[in-house]
Amino acid sequence: MIRAEWTKFRSVRGWVAGIVVAFAAIIGLGLAGAYGIQQDCMGQICPAPPVGPGGEAVRDKFTFVHQRLDGDGELTAHLAAFTGIITYPPPNHDSIVSGLVPWAKAGLMVKDGTKEGAAYAAVMMTGHNGVRLQHNFTGDEAGPATAQWLRLARSGSTVTAYSSADGAAWTTVGSVTLTGLPASVDIGFFVTSPSDITSKDSPRGGNIVQARFTQATAVFDRVDRTGAWTLTKVGDTGEQTDWQKYHKADGLTQAGGRLSVTGSGDIAPAGHEGGPTIDFTLTGLVVALIAVIIVGALVITGEFRRGLIRTTFTAMPDRGRVLAAKAAVLGAVTFVPALVATAIVVPVASRVLHSHHVTLLPASAGTQIRVVVGAALLLSLAAIFAYALGAALKRGTIAIALAVVLVVVPYLLATTSLLPAGAGRWLLRVTPAAGFAFQQVLPAYHQVTLPYTPSDGYFPLAPWAGLGVLAAWAAAVLGLAVLRARRSDA
Repeated sequence: MIRAEWTKFRSVRGWVAGIVVAFAAIIGLGLAGAYGIQQDCMGQICPAPPVGPGGEAVRDKFTFVHQRLDGDGELTAHLAAFTGIITYPPPNHDSIVSGLVPWAKAGLMVKDGTKEGAAYAAVMMTGHNGVRLQHNFTGDEAGPATAQWLRLARSGSTVTAYSSADGAAWTTVGSVTLTGLPASVDIGFFVTSPSDITSKDSPRGGNIVQARFTQATAVFDRVDRTGAWTLTKVGDTGEQTDWQKYHKADGLTQAGGRLSVTGSGDIAPAGHEGGPTIDFTLTGLVVALIAVIIVGALVITGEFRRGLIRTTFTAMPDRGRVLAAKAAVLGAVTFVPALVATAIVVPVASRVLHSHHVTLLPASAGTQIRVVVGAALLLSLAAIFAYALGAALKRGTIAIALAVVLVVVPYLLATTSLLPAGAGRWLLRVTPAAGFAFQQVLPAYHQVTLPYTPSDGYFPLAPWAGLGVLAAWAAAVLGLAVLRARRSDA
């Protein structure tokens, strides 16, 4: 049956042409999109975001007051005060609110130098999330709800964090291993405060995101280490907000054994604000998707319209096996060319973007493979879904329209800010458009405050779970088509 269906498929020029159109759209539009964009920062090449020890793009901007630590050692200090301010943009630029954003951070850090992206471990008090042990940008471990004393101890490549309410009874927050940590590192105090980001639904659809400058100040005393302290503004580009120009800037004040440290920024993985990701190279995916949907529906409805399905069922009486064989052939002839096309366009378009000084955020080899394979699976499953609709409804136009409405339209509505973020997430959970989740390259982190909406490249389901939803829709409708074929006349 499969051999017969393959022979039938390759003998129909229109069906083959549809697959060729999908192949050409993936490569052609992907390269056109890459050639059509160029990044420029005031006449200079835009700097790439720093990269953390795990290979991910990171934000590494904070005030660091440090000294060298050769070999093993520890640092203990009392956090005497932790305060902050939040400024508001025009027209309320003079409105300044006292307070700390939830992920403002102040504490003790061991870091492999002061270079952005260098390995580190830190124990900290946060604005609203208690004591945390964080390391290498993505690691986060919760400690007590509050503490006035912090301690960080280094032993070889292991760093252990402690906290205490009174400086006498200590609680172990956790330990981390920093692979490759050199014998000589920097140890000291740090303060940082990310932007105050809020998101609300827009009356015109989508959401309105605002980011307000914040600044935090921490006062450390009863420090158990002596010697001179060095101030470094890690990740500081020299740019300042109006608040920083005319008010207290990030820095250090020392008096009477107390160190007052002020800082802004964040120490965390970068989101999509850091630049485009490799899924940007798949701009032709929607056009290719529509092409394979049309082919998928016509593969079966053309036989119904011309009455040729009766001949097929006469030659092969088991109607369920016939429909399954057609689905297998359609899935294969869609998946293989799509896999080849995406495997070509992702690296080639990435090189084109790089030549135009557009830096794609780094992605692991596993993520790149998942994006390539996921795109091919999306097209293959969507084609089978459209085919199953055609087999169940026996009407090509209706099957094509319904498949586009269920697969393509929810994705466009959710990712182009035409719907509130909540409605977009709902659509991408329950409709076949959930399969687009394979495109998510950057994970969402609980310790990073961002909108995490579909329009920002974040999907409500994990990549393989989203493709599983699409596969479930295709299987369910195909099962319905088989039941109808067995119970009705061709």
